[in-house]
Amino acid sequence: MTEPNENGDILSVESLKMHFPLRGGVLYRQTGSVKAVDGVSLTIGKGETLGLVGESGCGKSTLGKCIVRLLKATAGRVVIKGKDVTEMPQSQLRPLRQDFQMVFQDPAESLDARMSVGELIAEPMVIQKLGTRETRKKRVDELLELVAMPTSAASKFTFEFSGGQRQRIGIARSLAVNPDLLILDEPVSALDVSVQSQILNLLMDLQRELGLSYLFISHDLAVVKHVSDRIAVMYLGKIVEMAPAEELYANPHHAYTKALISAIPEPDPTVKRVSKPIEGDVPSPIEPPLGCAFGHRVSALNYEKSIGMDLHLREINPGHLVSNCPCCVE
Repeated sequence: MTEPNENGDILSVESLKMHFPLRGGVLYRQTGSVKAVDGVSLTIGKGETLGLVGESGCGKSTLGKCIVRLLKATAGRVVIKGKDVTEMPQSQLRPLRQDFQMVFQDPAESLDARMSVGELIAEPMVIQKLGTRETRKKRVDELLELVAMPTSAASKFTFEFSGGQRQRIGIARSLAVNPDLLILDEPVSALDVSVQSQILNLLMDLQRELGLSYLFISHDLAVVKHVSDRIAVMYLGKIVEMAPAEELYANPHHAYTKALISAIPEPDPTVKRVSKPIEGDVPSPIEPPLGCAFGHRVSALNYEKSIGMDLHLREINPGHLVSNCPCCVE
């Protein structure tokens, strides 16, 4: 097992970019690129949850896949427990995958329906050559109990279970090799609201018990606030604001963060909140604006001041970083 880096971070992402090439013409040459992730930097400490929020299509899931090397980034670095995995060949990367795993949004799609639950959970241990057939079977039973599933589930198939139960099986599978970091890609968005709370409570219990670190990807700010220590807000491939959870909700600075927070439903019917829909359309990641992407979308008064600027995060309060954009930040 490797160790955290010198700053104690389990994960460090530095200026990460993922540009998908567009090709066309008779010779099928590259004609452009989709800038799905465009210069993202973040860190996650041991036992910490970083929530990553933003609208659909902003690059959240692509960032998660780049971190676990399901996609190879165009540029930047991903350092997990002190090891740079960005350009690491698969032969060296495979044993390190014990340190990081991913839980996907839809367990019905991510879990092979042709395999029994026991085979699904044991498969990572088989790939990593961990234990014997007997010890792996025992470990499968332990993991099922850990996620509040009966051990009898091991002999069944995923289509015999509900969505929430399938997600518990997916979480058990991700824990099979004792990882330190989980990338949770919209882990509850496909579930009923009543089941969502059960899965969220399970994830928090597992974090306390096992000392796990989470990157929690979601578009639901209410859910993210409930589970996160810090929150990063992403828009069109870039982080525009990052802060401790309570600080971000109490004192948002970027116009996009304010718009997302204002859209959170208020459960108390006696409280009146004015929610103003975000105007305009999301710019294309193929041809992003020359200045601030959100300022361009809402036709901000000072948008032209941002054209040509090197937009990056600056610290305005301890741990609270926000884009230096002149049109979206007061």
